[in-house]
Amino acid sequence: MSAARAPERSGRSRAPLPVAAGVAAAGAAVTSYLPVALVLGSAQLSEDAGSVPGALRAGLAGWLLGHGVPLQTTAGPLGLVPLTLAVFAFWRLCRAGVHASRAVGARGGRSPRQAVAVAVAVGTGYALLGVLAALLVDDAGLRVSPLRAGSTLLFFGTLAALLGAARTTGVAAVVAARAPAVLREGVRTGLVTGLLLLGAGAGAAGLAVVSAGGDAADLIGAYRTGVAGQAGITLVSLAYVPNAAVWSTAYLLGPGFAVGTDTAVRLSEVSVGSLPAVPLLAGLPSGPVDGLGAALLAVPVLAGMAAGWLLGRRLLRPDAADGPTAGWAALLGPAALAGPVAGLVLGLAAAASGGPLGGGRLAEIGPVPWQVAAVAASVVTVGALLGAAAAKALDRPSTAPRPPARPRPPVGRPRPPQDRPGATGDRLPPTGDRRHPPGDRPARPVPD
Repeated sequence: MSAARAPERSGRSRAPLPVAAGVAAAGAAVTSYLPVALVLGSAQLSEDAGSVPGALRAGLAGWLLGHGVPLQTTAGPLGLVPLTLAVFAFWRLCRAGVHASRAVGARGGRSPRQAVAVAVAVGTGYALLGVLAALLVDDAGLRVSPLRAGSTLLFFGTLAALLGAARTTGVAAVVAARAPAVLREGVRTGLVTGLLLLGAGAGAAGLAVVSAGGDAADLIGAYRTGVAGQAGITLVSLAYVPNAAVWSTAYLLGPGFAVGTDTAVRLSEVSVGSLPAVPLLAGLPSGPVDGLGAALLAVPVLAGMAAGWLLGRRLLRPDAADGPTAGWAALLGPAALAGPVAGLVLGLAAAASGGPLGGGRLAEIGPVPWQVAAVAASVVTVGALLGAAAAKALDRPSTAPRPPARPRPPVGRPRPPQDRPGATGDRLPPTGDRRHPPGDRPARPVPD
């Protein structure tokens, strides 16, 4: 075992688990709260109607919303999670799991019990902070359930910290090594396909917003809040950019998404009424696609085929031992499993990206998760199988024997003299005699 993966010894003092987890959870909470407080506070203070305590409370409310805690306002429930903040908070909690594991001396221990203990401790500390934030935010105009806040942040924090702790303790490597090859490659291919589809959706959403950049600028300018307020509105819109990427992915897959009750935005149908003045909604399509736009239907299949092709090239590549390449069963098994994995990933992303934006007409925003998951699973399965089969059919392994690899000397030890240029056995003659070595020097003619 290398020194980087070896378990930490008792050479230095270890922090108690409650202290390490509490400090790590508090650090993750503060670093994810400060940007929200800055953005929302600047938007409130620019209207000359807010105060510093009100701005701090608004930041706490936005921080809770970023973790999936719904807010009850006078206009109705607010549950549309800004995924930019959610991803940032999740990453900070992963790092909290890493720091807490190192602080208690669990690094490289490969102990599932230690990883789970660290994750639960970090999640518990994070949940207590969520309950405190809910109590500070709750008033007559904004209601937040402390029980809901505590349970949501307990699950959120424990899951994120578990990923960081499992990686630091080495448990993730042990689980991956013990998993069957079909499962390991299938999960890997499914995650790659899900990321490819989300990337395609983000690109399509970005092009749509850029093409409607004038309308988006007019919507931002309609807010008479000054430069600071308009900057805050722009940053709030950027916090929902991942939501728009998920909605665009659902649009490419076919189920589409809703921007209110009795609305639909699909490739074959666009029916929307009056929309709120949100810059991101300026990029909505004006009608169903036709002509060359129908080629968008092939994007999910092409993403699945690309992932299946990469899977095939990876499994068909000969290893260092020049062993046999993967057969059809070992290749098509992971490709078939990639579809359900990608469907699960995209279904969870669709569920996280939607939610109510008040009462009445805006009570339903976002895609239907089960529809996105079902369509993605079926489309990706077909595409991955086609890509893997094509990689197998087009593979032409070389029959020529591979030349034996020349052993390299260990690092830090000098090479033998015969491997060094200019060594004793290869020493060149003096400069004046290099054209003709001593044994081959021609005899000088003797004059008569």
